[in-house]
Amino acid sequence: MMKKSSVRLKNRIFSEVISFLEIGLISAFVMTLIFTYIMKISTVEGESMMNTLAEGDTVIASVMYSEPENGDIVIINAYESVVLNAYSQPQFGEGLNKQIVKRIIATEGQTVNIDFSKGIVYVDGQALDEPYVSSLTHLDEGAFTGKYPVTVPDGYVFVMGDNRSVSKDSRSAEIGFVSVDDIVGKVVFRFLPLNKIGFVD
Repeated sequence: MMKKSSVRLKNRIFSEVISFLEIGLISAFVMTLIFTYIMKISTVEGESMMNTLAEGDTVIASVMYSEPENGDIVIINAYESVVLNAYSQPQFGEGLNKQIVKRIIATEGQTVNIDFSKGIVYVDGQALDEPYVSSLTHLDEGAFTGKYPVTVPDGYVFVMGDNRSVSKDSRSAEIGFVSVDDIVGKVVFRFLPLNKIGFVD
C-alpha cells in the first residue's frame, strides 16, 4: 500500500513539474511575441530629451505604430542621414549608426522653419507651443543651413530633442530627415526609475 502511495505521489510531482515547465515555456513564448511584434524596451542615452526623459530612463515603446503624428516621442534607427544638396534634392549619407529617442516635430508635406536668433520653431508658418523643451532652439547643426524653410519629403519626418541646446537631431547633417521606415516605435511608458514611472508625452 505504501509503495502505491509513493508511486502516486511521484507521478503527481512529475505531472506538476511538467505542467510548471509547460506554463513557463508558453509564458516565455508569449513574452517573446509581445516584445518582438507589440512592444520594445529601450534605455535612454544622453541628455537630449531632458526634461521629458533623462539618461538611464527605461521606456516601453509600441512597435504597432504606422501613423506618425506631431509631438510623438519615438525610437529611431539612425543609420542613414537625409539632407538637401545644393539643388535642394535629397542627399543620402551615413547616420549615427545607433538608435536614438526624439520627438516628431513635423510629418511629410509640412514645412519647418526655425528662427535661431529667437529660438522659435515654426511648422506650416505657425510658431510651435513647446512646453516640453528645456532650452530654446538657438543651435543650427548644419543639415539645412541656408535652406530653411524646408518641406518634409513624403515618407519622412522631422525630429528634435526636447533639450535643444545639446540634442543632435534633424538639424544635424548626421540625421536630417528621418524615414518613417526607420521608426522603431512610439514611446508610451516609462517604468524605470520607479519614482518617475508613468505614461510619457
